[in-house]
Parts: sequence; structure tokens; C-alpha cells
Amino acid sequence: MNPNAIECKNLTHYYGKKLVYENLNFHVEQGTILGLLGKNGTGKTTTINILNGFLQPRSGECLIYGENSQHLSPQNKSRIGFLIEGHVQYSFMNIHQIEKFYSRFYPKWDKEPYWELMSKLKVVADQKISSMSCGQRSQVALGLILAQDPDLLILDDFSMGLDPGYRRLFIDYLREYAKAKNKTIFTTSHIIQDMERLIDDVLIMDFNRILTQRNVHHFINEFKQFYFELDNESVDFSDETFVVNIEKVGSKLELYTYESASFIKDFLKKNNIVFRNFKELKMSLEDAFIGLTGKY
Repeated sequence: MNPNAIECKNLTHYYGKKLVYENLNFHVEQGTILGLLGKNGTGKTTTINILNGFLQPRSGECLIYGENSQHLSPQNKSRIGFLIEGHVQYSFMNIHQIEKFYSRFYPKWDKEPYWELMSKLKVVADQKISSMSCGQRSQVALGLILAQDPDLLILDDFSMGLDPGYRRLFIDYLREYAKAKNKTIFTTSHIIQDMERLIDDVLIMDFNRILTQRNVHHFINEFKQFYFELDNESVDFSDETFVVNIEKVGSKLELYTYESASFIKDFLKKNNIVFRNFKELKMSLEDAFIGLTGKY
């Protein structure tokens, strides 16, 4: 049995002559929650659209449960729930009517997670979709996806429009739901604090390439940020292979690397680089993302 719900192989795509990415390879194991992170324009939504069959890649393929995402069988289509930007719904319906409407199309329909989520969000049954905020609409859409009981959820900016309290409530609910029912989730979000709380694995994209795919806690623990000050401001670290990224303002320097503090100190001493106030800074996932991809 293939352990992967998703496998993307040598994925290449252009918009006109503009390259989005070339020979991109990644996978999502069944039963895991993977978060796709990247700056604007790196291809996150493009990847989502290829997975859901809305977009044909220039070359390569994405497999979902072993089938090309462009030609999924009805059986595999029924195993997938998609949430895309825009959250299109029938806005003239209220949340009770829309649940009843959708239930007719899905033989595995389970309304319990839908109504549980609506209860947590304090949305009343006769409230019309048209009167809801963007954040509320997105959660109605997600509740409808959960009720379909899919094995794989592909979610693009799932928490868009929710305030911090409701985001935290929803993220905790979604993770508990996925783990209790052994669901696989592939998701993107611009709010990286949300991802750190939700995901098992992180996939970080830069322009035209993947920077890392690994367990999110291993990444945060193994990727390091060191601060120190230099006597000689002209010292250049840009050619050193152990340096992933560097931020330098005058004599003050922040260095990002997978190496240890002892390795960095030994390097500085062996190269007669005078330094002071050396310390390792603890990072969140957002800090590590910025350290890996750069601020700009």
C-alpha cells in the first residue's frame, strides 16, 4: 500500500514565459497534516490548482492516491475535499438550508462535524450566508467539507478572515478532528502562527524550488539563528557553505544555519574573526521561515 496520499513528481509550470517552478518534487504521507509555506508568487495556489485539476502543469504530474490529479476516478474524487480562495456558496441560503442541500450529493454525509463547528463559531441556524463575514463564510465552507467525510482535505488559506480567538478555536478543532479520524491535510496559510499549531510537517517553497520539507518541530529545533557583533564590519560570510542566510546592520549580525553554536564559534576563532555578545536566539516557525527565505 502506498503510504503517500499525494506525490508530485518533476512538476514544472509557467505562466506565459514566467517560470513558477521547475522539476518540483514532494509528497504528503497519509494521516499527516502538511503545511505549504512560501512568499507571495512562489506557486502555493498554483500547486493547489494543479492538485484539484483546475490547472494543467507544463510537465510532470501530481498523483493523489496513485492517480494523476488531472484524471481522477469518481472513487478517488469522492475521497477529497477542497477549500479554495473565494469560498463560493449559495449566499441566499441560511446555514441550515445549505447543509441540507449539500447532504443530498454525498453518500457518506456526516452532519455532526458541520454543526459542531457552527456551534463553536456561534453561528445560528437561520443566519444567511449573505449576512456573514468572510471569515464566517470560510468556516461554513470548511464545515461542509468536513461533513463530506473526505480522506484528504486540500485547504487554501483556510483561516482567512477569522479573528485571532476564532482562528485558535478552529485550528485546535481541525487538528483534533483530523487526528481522531486519521485524515490527511494539505494546507496553505499566510498566517504562519496558525500553521505552527496545526501541522505535522512543513514544506517551504522559494521561487522555483523547495527549500525544505521536514517535521515542523525538527525544523524549528535544527535550524538556528545566532546573533553576534563584529569588531571588523567588513567581514564577509556570503561564500561560506554553512550560511543559509544572513542579516547584517553595521557590526551587528544575525546568521541562520543548520550548524551548532560550537561550530560557528570555532569557525570565527580559526579565521581570527573577533566577535562579542554571541548568543543563540530561540525561533518560532515564522522566525525560521523568514530566516530561511529572507525578509525581502
